Order: sequence, then structure tokens, then C-alpha cells
Amino acid sequence: MINQDALDALLARYQEVLTAMSQPDVASDPAQLASLGREMSGLEPAVAAAKRWRELDQEAAGLREMVADEQGEMAELAELELEEVEAQLARAEKDLEEELVPKDPEDARDAIVEIRSGTGGDEAALFAGDLFDLYQKYAAGKGWAVEVMDTSEGTAGGFRDITFALKGKDVFGRMKYESGVHRVQRVPQTESQGRIHTSAATVAVLPEAEEVDVEIRAQDVRVDVYRSSGPGGQSVNTTDSAVRLTHEPTGLVVSIQDEKSQIKNKEKAFRVLRSRLYQLELDRVHNERAAARKEMVGSGDRSGKIRTYNWPQGRVTDHRLEGDDKNHALQGVLDGDLDAIVRALALADREARMEEAANG
Repeated sequence: MINQDALDALLARYQEVLTAMSQPDVASDPAQLASLGREMSGLEPAVAAAKRWRELDQEAAGLREMVADEQGEMAELAELELEEVEAQLARAEKDLEEELVPKDPEDARDAIVEIRSGTGGDEAALFAGDLFDLYQKYAAGKGWAVEVMDTSEGTAGGFRDITFALKGKDVFGRMKYESGVHRVQRVPQTESQGRIHTSAATVAVLPEAEEVDVEIRAQDVRVDVYRSSGPGGQSVNTTDSAVRLTHEPTGLVVSIQDEKSQIKNKEKAFRVLRSRLYQLELDRVHNERAAARKEMVGSGDRSGKIRTYNWPQGRVTDHRLEGDDKNHALQGVLDGDLDAIVRALALADREARMEEAANG
């Protein structure tokens, strides 16, 4: 059954946003216009689903009257058509029910992704490199732009840590499920006895914040500049181009040394800091609203192991899923095919939200 109150609220909000975007003061404010534009994009699929459902509902009502009023061949034809329309109406109702589930307003944002090697030394750094390659391929398939912001290479390859931005359609909505501990089981290149080792890397996915979202006061940030360094003396600058920001109120530290320009490094560092502060605020609000709710999918909890990449068995296991959705072919995932996993996680997340909405 369609939640009529939720439908009315959605249509009313759509009209409010439409009206607001036409106001002169909003049209002259790029930040507010962008915010309302994102909200409009999120509302449009639900409004289209509501229109489709109402059209089919009215068509079905008309056909039911024909079946009741007509006789003979006309009644039979109306009944056949009604059967087809009611099947379409059932699908449209299901689509609308899903669209009425409260959405994460952050899903339409771009994202900043941080990968850090964990336990496992050189092998963990190589695995962090594999994860970056995976995400690059996934981004290419989606038409997203990848912007590397900072790297610290491993001594045997890969990365001790790497930070990069992804820009495109619904980036955060798809990438947010990657936050957590990723574990790899395989025989390292340096292993002479053929023993399987277990290593790990952590992934943090942050919705990229805009300046209007987070106010960073100059007096709250300590800015340090220093000379960048690289493994084996590579990419070492002779000027103080690397930048470290320390946000005094929270203790957050961001270091960027990827660019040769101090100005560019500082700009990137503030983008990362702004997104981390924004995530802190989102986490605080989320925890206040959902303190009593158990939420495994989509929680962004980075403390738990979310996925294991098993090389000997050629399998990737996502520990948040069950049944056929749990295991996937390793090579496909390494080639950037994350869609099946993302769809399953998004569906589980949506079902949890629908249940929560139904229970008030």
C-alpha cells in the first residue's frame, strides 16, 4: 500500500523546491541554487513514479467500470486489458513505494576516498594499490573523473596511503558501501615457501563537502609547510611545497604533498579537511537519530571487516550480505565490476529504510 502521507509530503516538497528555485534571491545565489538543484534531482524520480502510478490507477478504474457495465465481447476485451494494466499498476506501485523511502541526501555528492594499508607490511601496500586500480576501473565504467590528491608509495610498490576524489553522477551513493576494512588472502610475491598470508587495507569514503556546508575558521587551523619526500629519494622537492593542516578543535590532521605547488597542496588539503569535518557532523547526527537502531549496511562503520578477497579460491566475499549475494568472482571485481555487490547492499539498505519508515 502506498503511504499517502509520505506521497503528499513528497509532492508538496517538490513544489516548494520548484518555487524556491524560481525566486530571484535564490537564482543569484550559486550555493543555494546548487543545493536545491541536488534536492530536485533526488525528488524527480519519485515524482515521475507517482505520476505513472496515478495514471495507471485511473486507467484501471476506468476499465473496471467497463467490465461491470459492458457485456459480451467488449467486456471480455476490457477484462483482458484490465489484467495487463493491473500487472503494470502493481509494478508501478512497488516502484513508487521504493521511491518514497527516505533517501540519503548525500548520495548525489562527489566523494573523497582514502585508502590506507593496514596489517601486512609490503603486501598490504600492494593490496592498497590493487584497491585503487579496482576503483579506477569502476569509475571509468561509470564515466566518473578521478583526481589523485595525495599518495605515499610503498617500498615494494602499491601505496602506504592514497587519497583521491571521484566526480560524477551519484558517486557517494554508490561508493559509500566501500568504507571499512578490506582483507586479502594470497601468497605474497616475497613469499618463497608458498604460504598464504592475510593482509588488510582500510577504505574511507567521504561525501565531498562544499564551502557552504562547513565553515572553517582561520584561527582554528594551524598550517605547517615542509619539504615533500618520496621513497628512494624520488619526487623530492627542494622547496617547502608540502602542507599539513591541523584543525585544533577536533585534532584532525591533513597532509598533502602530491603537487609541486604549495598553493595547490593547500587547496587540496582544505578540501579533504572540509569533507572530514562534514563527515564528523553527519556521523553525530546519524548517531543521535539511530542510537537504538542496528544498521549494518551503509553505516560507514570503518572498524569492521566488510570484505575478503581470496586469491587461491578466486572469490570475493562481502560479509554484510547473505546467500547468493555474498560471494563474487574475484577477477570480475578486480576488473571493476562492483555493480552486483553495490546493488545488493543498496537493496538491503533500502529494505531496512522501508521497514523503518513503515514502523514510524
